[in-house]
Formats: sequence, C-alpha cells, structure tokens
Amino acid sequence: MDRSKLITLLVTLSMIVVIAWGLNRLIRGHSMSLAEYERLNAPSGTASSEIASSDTAPSGNPEDSREVPTDSNPSGSQNSSAASGPNGSQDPSGASGPNGSRDPSAASGPNGSQDPSAASGPNEGQGGTSQLTGAALNGTSQLEQRISLTDDFYYEPLSDHLRRYITGVSYPAVDTEEEAAALAVGYDDLRYVHVLHYDFDGNSTEGELICNEYIAQDLVEIFYELYYSEYQIERITLIDEYEGDDTASMEDNNTSCFNYRVVEGSDSLSKHAYGLAIDINPFYNPYVTYEKDGTEKVSPVAALGYADRSLSFPYKIDEEDLCCRLFKEHGFIWGGNWNSLKDYQHFQKTPK
Repeated sequence: MDRSKLITLLVTLSMIVVIAWGLNRLIRGHSMSLAEYERLNAPSGTASSEIASSDTAPSGNPEDSREVPTDSNPSGSQNSSAASGPNGSQDPSGASGPNGSRDPSAASGPNGSQDPSAASGPNEGQGGTSQLTGAALNGTSQLEQRISLTDDFYYEPLSDHLRRYITGVSYPAVDTEEEAAALAVGYDDLRYVHVLHYDFDGNSTEGELICNEYIAQDLVEIFYELYYSEYQIERITLIDEYEGDDTASMEDNNTSCFNYRVVEGSDSLSKHAYGLAIDINPFYNPYVTYEKDGTEKVSPVAALGYADRSLSFPYKIDEEDLCCRLFKEHGFIWGGNWNSLKDYQHFQKTPK
C-alpha cells in the first residue's frame, strides 16, 4: 500500500472514531462524569485534579455553560427506579424502606463520643478529601467566606463550578440579564451546606445541600444537634443528583432543600424554589393531598403505607420527633400541621 493510500485510510478511521464518539454523547444526553466536567471546565493549563483545591473561583458567567453532568453520583445514592416501597404491606412497621432499612434504635453510636466534632467523620475535617459533588466543586475556593460550626458543619457561597453544575437542573438556565433579574432567587442568595449525619446502618457519613442564606445557620445547627443525638437520615445529597426530579429524590428517601420548582399540581413557586424549605426522610414521611371525593393522593406513590400516621414505624416524623422539635425551635413551620394537606417531610421558614 502506498503512502497516500495509508494516509487516506488513517484519516478515514479517525473521522469514524470522532463521529462515533459524538453519536455516543448525543445518545447519552450529553451527560458526563464529575471528572469530565472538571476537565472540560478547567481554566487553560489547569489540571482537573487542581480544581477542587483551587483557592480562587474561576471567572466567567456560570450561565455560559449549559452542559450539566447527570451520571455522576459520588454520594453513592441508589437509582430511584430501584427503590422498594412498602411492597403492598398495610403495616409500615413491617415494610422495608427504599434501602432495606432497619430500626434506628439498633444503630451504633460514635463509640461513646458525646461530641460530634470529636467523632471521626468520613471527611475528617477540612484536611480530608470529600466524595460529595458539591464539596468537590467548591473545594477550598470559598474557604475565606466559610462559616463553620465545626470542621464538618459549615456553609459557604457557591463557587462558579458549583453554579455551573446546578444551572439548567435545580437552578433555571436563562439567556438574558432581564430573565435572571426576574428569578425569585439569585446565586448570591444561596449557600452550600456541608454536614455529617448517621445513615440507616448507623454509620457516620457526609451530607450536603443548597439552601437560602437566610436558613443556612439554622440548618447547620439543627443537623449538628441531630448528629449529636445519632438521629438517622438515610441520605442528604443535592437534588441535581436526581436531575432535579423531586419524585425520584423522594423515592430514594433523599433529604433535599433547594430546587427551583412549583408546588405539585399548581403554578405557584414552592418554598424550595427560594431555598427556604427542606424535606427530611421523605419516603417515610410522604406528601398527602385529599381529593374532593375524600380519597387520598400520596407522593411518592410507593410510600402509601406510611401515610397512616396512627401507625408506629421507624423514621416517622411527628410532634414528638426530635427533628420536628428542633426545626420548630428554630422558627420553622412543619407541613404535618397543615389542614388542607399533609406534608410530613416538609419544614419551611419565611424571612421576617
């Protein structure tokens, strides 16, 4: 084979590889891993591994990047489609939750340690390496503005990397300054919150969420108290890990806060859209509405067995529950006290 034919063949093969790669990206809906996201958004000449530890947030308008990773899930949360409900059981106390969870009373504590700041968490303070998406994207870029209760309980502004990550998912993608100004909340109103919590296996693990600055201090203090008391929350991850799908998040029993969305079945913005509401262990504490004929509508549907609050079962939030008492002490309203509907997972606080 002569040289010109060889060159032609190599060029043809290269084009085939490029086209195949492009088609694969298109089929995958332009999803990417966190590592890919970091690499593509790294400033010129910066390695992706350096992004998380950068002391300076990258410049540029976060709306300029519309591509949002969707297949990265560093927190290890399960796919919502695999979440198992009560399996038709009318007695939630005998039903398995979305993760095959067990009774929290059997959970082991931090080896007798009474101070959560002294317990060795998965992040081991600011010097550790977090596997959480938001923590990795913020890195230490917001360290100077971080407000800490302890090394593992803190809140801080959103870095440009984290802003780009949520744009088009939990935060609206807009094209003009006028559209941005019309939004109910801006990036600067939001805060990234990092906490520790005990999961359903009694293990100390990291959690993260995004909220309005107005309730950031409240959330850090509340989660600190819950951790101190070994209160169990299955997972606390960004709603973006579920592509902003609130139903998928609830089915996976994910505790979440900010999500720019409307109230289910209406055109009104939810308090979640302002970052002023949080849902705790939502699968075991469902959202219940009542139809005109008196029938109940339960969301998520698989949590039907947990809508009867006269029954006793693990992870149930009621007036006597520590979580409910702490949120009320901090001025939050509990959705379980509403008359027209019941939102047992929901706590919200409105600025005075």
